[in-house]
Amino acid sequence: MKKPLRVDERSLRADVNPVRLLTFKIDDRDVSARADETILTVARQNGIKIPTLCHMEGLSEHGACRLCIVEVKGMSRLMPSCVTLPRQDMEVLTKSDRVLDYRRKILELIFSERNHVCSVCVTNGHCDLQALAVEMGMTHVRYDYIYPTHPIDATHPRFSVDHNRCVLCLRCVRVCDEIEGAHTWDVMNRGISSKVITDLNQPWGSSETCTGCGKCVQVCPTGALSEKGKSVAEMVKRRQFLPYLQMMRHRE
Repeated sequence: MKKPLRVDERSLRADVNPVRLLTFKIDDRDVSARADETILTVARQNGIKIPTLCHMEGLSEHGACRLCIVEVKGMSRLMPSCVTLPRQDMEVLTKSDRVLDYRRKILELIFSERNHVCSVCVTNGHCDLQALAVEMGMTHVRYDYIYPTHPIDATHPRFSVDHNRCVLCLRCVRVCDEIEGAHTWDVMNRGISSKVITDLNQPWGSSETCTGCGKCVQVCPTGALSEKGKSVAEMVKRRQFLPYLQMMRHRE
């Protein structure tokens, strides 16, 4: 009888030789990958869709939303595929009943923590969070809504930030730091009290580091960061520039 595969979680994220090639299974399909590629990357290369919210090509991985969790045989806990490296002969399940159940719970908790009312939202029809809810067939939330009262910062001459719609994906923090190099955005507090801030929690309009490039607005998945004067039909984001900017920066 074949012994079950046992995986040490620490070894999944250990330093590896990126040149080394290995083979493993995703949803009973044999796949191959470099040792430094994540499960999410390999899955997408092979046409296997795994939902994400905080992930964005061109930015570093953060593993914040946990919607990309997968089941690894031999491990008791579900793993975020965006920051988990594969191992030889590993077996990964992306659509098991357990995975789908946990993804649905995570998505519902994200909705319940802030104030997401799609019918009156300016990003209605152009929201990653809304699209995920439709994809997962989420028609209602089984948890009590918290209904926090977060302020809206419209002090910037071009942009505004509505913390009621923020899902703490930290795309804005990463793009401002890694692409623009300004690091205007960061996070204060912990857990459910976490909040993205500009500089040392100063109004966005008084920031001395913000360049006004708007990259943080372009990567926001929910419209928490938005451009003033934009209508619903104008909320389509242009995110293709990130991989290009990363490539040019590496060349330099």
